[in-house]
Amino acid sequence: QVQLVESGGGSVQPGGSLRLSCVASGSFVSIYAMGWYRQAPGKQRELVANITEDGSTNNVDSVKGRFTISRDNARHTVYLQMNSLKPEDTAVYYCNARLGFSDYPRVYDYWGQGTQVTVSS
Repeated sequence: QVQLVESGGGSVQPGGSLRLSCVASGSFVSIYAMGWYRQAPGKQRELVANITEDGSTNNVDSVKGRFTISRDNARHTVYLQMNSLKPEDTAVYYCNARLGFSDYPRVYDYWGQGTQVTVSS
């Protein structure tokens, strides 16, 4: 059974920082791309940033220069460092991982349960 467990969400004032973490556990063989998505009330889930297994990253324009995604392959963990937070960053943040099992080359997408980030004065 695979689990993605997020942590690090919370409430912060505008201009503040938070660091999200997501640990993958289970019987997978490989972790390919990992990423962070978010969903604000009344809006669709959107990509925030993703990172390939070799460390190449992609951030959406609205977070460039403020958010940094990274990963620790040995710990099966992906991070999202969020600086200069704005009220419009308020959302539930979800971790995503593309995993491989013994039936290579098939891959499967898994999601965490989400962690709330609230930016408010």
